[in-house]
Amino acid sequence: MTAQAQQNVAVTADGVEVRSRRKDFLKAFFSNRLAVFGTIVMAVFILAAIFAPVVAPYGPYAQDLTGKFAGPSLAHPFGRDELGRDILSRVIYGARISLTAGLAAVVFSTVVGTLIGLTAGYAGKWVDSVLMRLMDVLLAFPSILLAIVIVTILGQGLTNAMLAVGIVYVPQLARVVRSAVISVRERDYIEAERALGASHTRIVFSGILPNSLAPLIVQATLTLATAILDIAALSFLGLGAQAPSPEWGAMLTDAFRSGYGVFVSGQHAILFPGIAIALSVLSVNFIGDGLRDAFDPRRRR
Repeated sequence: MTAQAQQNVAVTADGVEVRSRRKDFLKAFFSNRLAVFGTIVMAVFILAAIFAPVVAPYGPYAQDLTGKFAGPSLAHPFGRDELGRDILSRVIYGARISLTAGLAAVVFSTVVGTLIGLTAGYAGKWVDSVLMRLMDVLLAFPSILLAIVIVTILGQGLTNAMLAVGIVYVPQLARVVRSAVISVRERDYIEAERALGASHTRIVFSGILPNSLAPLIVQATLTLATAILDIAALSFLGLGAQAPSPEWGAMLTDAFRSGYGVFVSGQHAILFPGIAIALSVLSVNFIGDGLRDAFDPRRRR
């Protein structure tokens, strides 16, 4: 190449604005105000859960029966519950349990669903048919009813509730991964790996799976919101976390079990845990919508 040609290439290269996928993704995500709002709220919940012993003004189990259903005050901003326990402290400690339980359920369903989706999408034929018909059977039941049946079989408790919710959402994630695998497995670069003699394991985990992560991440994030809600519902029904655990759903159950007094002077005992559940679910949904828009260039505005 001549010196003049090299100079022209350099000038052309200097005149081109280099744009990375990461920068485009971050720009698209943070331009979504609702996604930013959801991220901030979830960050507050996570930090409060991590530093609960420092942030919470009281212990989550400290009782004072003389302050039963005492209203919000400077000493107790969220008031007290049916046993005189500080509701703010229990909501903060409850973030540890509720968010961790939801995340654990989603991790389980994501791992299992990914393996099933990869197998069905890559193998195809009868393997695909058998696995997807099994997933269809699970999808035929309403999620919360199926979770109740599974917990009833396994027994009450937060661990069994997490496992039940994880099983319930395996089919959704499996179908998402399967669809992504089917669209990727016939691409030219996958055919090139086959031509070079790459093993099936290498093709799946180094070629197909990395290019199928975008829809999986979005679906897993949206599933987290529903998982938090379902685990709270199971705890509310007495099938998940048990008293005196400060899990948000269990806090609602404890308040309602106290009797008619909760409707007379203890509305705050059900209001603040309910707000915590609603805010966390809403925030995760906003984050999921932001991720979906950021991953899909066609949805960017």
